[in-house]
Amino acid sequence: MSNITFNLPDILLLSDYNGNFDLFTDAVYSVFFKDFVKDKTFFRGEKLKLKWHPLYQNKAYTFYHMTHKGKDEQNRVPDLRRCERIPWAKPTIEHCDTWKLKIWPQQRSGQGGLKDRLCIWLEMDNEPDYIVILDIREKYKLLWTAFVLEYPHEKRKRKKEYEAWFKMQKSPGKT
Repeated sequence: MSNITFNLPDILLLSDYNGNFDLFTDAVYSVFFKDFVKDKTFFRGEKLKLKWHPLYQNKAYTFYHMTHKGKDEQNRVPDLRRCERIPWAKPTIEHCDTWKLKIWPQQRSGQGGLKDRLCIWLEMDNEPDYIVILDIREKYKLLWTAFVLEYPHEKRKRKKEYEAWFKMQKSPGKT
């Protein structure tokens, strides 16, 4: 970790909405809409795009991916930690270089074969770490998802993945 202070917005808490999940979800979507639809978000000067279809409850599919978890795309469930931290996504992306965050490419299997992704890792001292994933397309980048590393094994896995990529970048003879 570095000595950089992250200027992050406050997280959204379900308790701030008296436990009313519908009001909470509306507030989470309001932040998402402002940050990624109305005002747009840029990664290293390039405007990010969103996956809109299939719509999820009349919301962009990217919102669904950033606020739900699960391996089965059709049966993902809401994830409070993801929802709470939706205000962190835009600053994590836009300040990744000034905050000296770990950023590395990865390949994940998906529909139609391997997908090229970019990971942005916000390491926190007193909070769970937060990761934003961008999908690299031929002519643009797509905001794909974001999630919290809640457990030590998740953090170890990401650290190992980053270090393997970093070591490969530093190896002699790499072209």
